[in-house]
Amino acid sequence: MDESASDFFKRLLATPSPSGYERPVQELVRGYLASFAHEVRTDLHGNVIAVINPTAQPRLMFAGHCDQIGLLVSQIDDNGFIYTQTIGGWDPQQLVGQRMTIWTDAGPIAAVISRKPIHLLNDDERKQVVKLQDLWLDIGARSKAEAAEMVRIGDPVTLQLGYQPLLNGLANAPSMDNKTGLWVVIEAARRARQRGAGCALYAVSTVQEEIGLRGAQTSAHGIAPKVAIAVDVTHATDCPTIDKRQQGEIAVGKGPVIFRGPNMNPRVTNRLITLAKSKEIPYQISAIARATPNDANVLQISRDGVAVGLVSIPNRYMHSAVEVISLNDLDYAAELLAEFAVQLTAEDDFTP
Repeated sequence: MDESASDFFKRLLATPSPSGYERPVQELVRGYLASFAHEVRTDLHGNVIAVINPTAQPRLMFAGHCDQIGLLVSQIDDNGFIYTQTIGGWDPQQLVGQRMTIWTDAGPIAAVISRKPIHLLNDDERKQVVKLQDLWLDIGARSKAEAAEMVRIGDPVTLQLGYQPLLNGLANAPSMDNKTGLWVVIEAARRARQRGAGCALYAVSTVQEEIGLRGAQTSAHGIAPKVAIAVDVTHATDCPTIDKRQQGEIAVGKGPVIFRGPNMNPRVTNRLITLAKSKEIPYQISAIARATPNDANVLQISRDGVAVGLVSIPNRYMHSAVEVISLNDLDYAAELLAEFAVQLTAEDDFTP
């Protein structure tokens, strides 16, 4: 990962993008894509679409969703404490005691989210799993009126954003799901253009994946690709308590994960594996026996069908404040997708 690409990745992680509020990160993405793509546009849903060789064939789509899980302000009480709904799939245990940011029209507002201290919990309360309705945001306001001057119902909330390097080329941050996949599809497109890819390559920053795969569905309909590769995160199993018998042996730092299963076109999958071997790109294999819970799901069934592949970044502690990934895995994934684009021709047949 060169210096400019590394800087862009860190800027992605520092920019909010809860589902429905992707505009700030999409503005960043548009500016970066404009430096190398032939065309950059935003559709009515908010997907940002970069195109290389727009008149060529076949059409290849790379999809990385830009949205992260978050919260949405739903109520301000008389004392100025703020209650929320979830955007996407949260474990409320992950939220207790976190520093948060409310993204208002006037700018970010710092907040903390917590519950009654353990000293004051009765015996029954200590045995219960915390529920979202028992957590509140505190911005320091003295009253509902003071809080309402700055915060509106419907304002989005995220964990405090940031980036922290760890040993051995690892790093943690909120929203590695899926700023990692987003970075990979953009970097892959940049490398593919540098290497003279001849296909029409559409690199798409898709919106609202966390609430129903919505952006991938609408953008794929507009693009009508022949082939598409979704890039997301997947659960790393190289940490305690995870059952490898069902989740497989997936390690952070050992390369991107190529998925096999009915949602993935076998010829696309086999080509990804062959390319990884020939280019000496580390990779891992995982299986999923159902429609995937990510953009690959809707890409496959767009229009009259798309030949789909799924490449994922191993991620420890998904949907938490400390999602851990390997920077090398990102680089390997971008290299794999770039090579896929460079070698794709109009004569390639992906009929199963």
